[in-house]
Amino acid sequence: MAVDEAILEAVQNGTSAPTLRLYDWDPACLSLGYAQSIDDVDEKALSSHGWEVVRRPTGGRAILHIDELTYSVIGPDDEARLAGGVKESYLRLSSALLASLDSLSVAAVREGKKERVPSQQDENPVCFEAPSDYEITIDGKKLVGSAQARRKKGVLQHGSLPLSGDIGRITQVLTYKSDELREKIAERVRSKATTVENALGRTVGWEETAAAFAKGFSEALNISLVEGELSAEEIASSEKWYREKYANPSWTRRN
Repeated sequence: MAVDEAILEAVQNGTSAPTLRLYDWDPACLSLGYAQSIDDVDEKALSSHGWEVVRRPTGGRAILHIDELTYSVIGPDDEARLAGGVKESYLRLSSALLASLDSLSVAAVREGKKERVPSQQDENPVCFEAPSDYEITIDGKKLVGSAQARRKKGVLQHGSLPLSGDIGRITQVLTYKSDELREKIAERVRSKATTVENALGRTVGWEETAAAFAKGFSEALNISLVEGELSAEEIASSEKWYREKYANPSWTRRN
């Protein structure tokens, strides 16, 4: 999260180019949405799994970053593919996500607006179970969770593509009123979300997925990607953001 913020800061300053970043997590980590309460986390269970917790700069609900590819798109707010607003820019970027999945032979689609069911959302802090407008699905199940933050002169959109594993295991490290409710939510998550492995019936590795994303974004957005490393400025900035924000309990542990 600190690296994404550092790239965003450099883009805002005009010292970094628009960036597509592809990464994974080690160790696995639970990320909370910007406004989500730390009380949603069962910290004892999280520790027993050896997993960590972080708060995202974007909204939404909890995501367990494990066995997945995470992407971030960062650029100036006047860049043609990011301009306009959250909806307009997300729809453009979702076309690149669909093209990336098509490169993996995943026949995903983009849904329309979703009907909310407040009684279900109120009891569940899981991102992949809560409905979102224009989400990407396959066979009616959510496949990609994305969120966006728009700042002065800069835009950050990042998202999670689960590659394999039990999509319902996130409930093991969240708080519920009872074990029965926990299992109920886990089964509901499994019924409403899926992984690339489940969609294709085969294991897909991170490298193969990353190559598909590079291809999909290049073709769908008509851009030429140049592989690179973090600049010295971005490294120094990420260390600052980590120290002052993302590793600071006042950020991560707030209610």
